[in-house]
Amino acid sequence: MNKNLLNFIATLVLALLLSLFLPWWSIMTAALATALFIPLKKAAVFFVPFLAILLFWAVYSLMLSSGNDYTLAKRIAVLLSLGGNPYALMLVTGIIGGLAAGIAAILGKQLSLVLSKN
Repeated sequence: MNKNLLNFIATLVLALLLSLFLPWWSIMTAALATALFIPLKKAAVFFVPFLAILLFWAVYSLMLSSGNDYTLAKRIAVLLSLGGNPYALMLVTGIIGGLAAGIAAILGKQLSLVLSKN
């Protein structure tokens, strides 16, 4: 299996499991852990966890919001100047989570490089 796909799936599964018990920052823990144990090269270190968490948070927020006919999402989208579009809010949510995960994965890669030199 390709390392990129393996890292994507591992990040997604670990983030899902950790988010059941921990707050929002558990996605960063998942990305850091997968970057430590499944090393990627170049820009894939950032973009694979970024896409995994973007997908996870966007789908999760879609599932949560569809239960109440997007009422709260529409109101928050108005507050954030997104024109009341709940789907734009879900995309912004996914991007913010993806950025946090991507940066945490870069830290995990750097930690693995430091630990491998010792």
